[in-house]
Amino acid sequence: MIESTNLDPESSEPLPWQRALDQLEQLRPAGGSRGPTCWLSTIRSDGRPHLAGVVGHWLDDTLYFVSGPATRKARNLVADQRCSFAISLHDLDLVLDGTAGRVTDPQTLARVARGFSERGWPLEVAGDLVTASFRAPTAPPPPWHLHAFTPTTALGVATAPPSGATRWHFRP
Repeated sequence: MIESTNLDPESSEPLPWQRALDQLEQLRPAGGSRGPTCWLSTIRSDGRPHLAGVVGHWLDDTLYFVSGPATRKARNLVADQRCSFAISLHDLDLVLDGTAGRVTDPQTLARVARGFSERGWPLEVAGDLVTASFRAPTAPPPPWHLHAFTPTTALGVATAPPSGATRWHFRP
């Protein structure tokens, strides 16, 4: 169930979640000028925020991303799964709040690795990790952990008509 709150006093209707969903489902794990970077914000042990760009793959209402096991973001998520994403989509700036945890289930690893590969970022499963024949410029060499982010709320601001701003709450 999705609850919508219109945040734009000049708009009579909230933006439909489907607008964001259609664009999330088209995410390409390229980053930079070849696709939107997903900016992940995690919480350090002393409470300070940590921000890192990751490539994302949206599948079944979940945003998947990889991380080196010893990276700051991975260590932060082990201590506190609460995190946020900011993504500038084609016609919508989106902030997602929720939690992320490591994926170790073999079937999920295989399905998500296949999804990344189909979108031009070839991943392979290696035990409970994913690996690749390449190295991302800002990441440690593989293998990597696969993480699953589940949003609890989202905020969308339209950057093209129809305009508006909406907060969505996701209820199980």
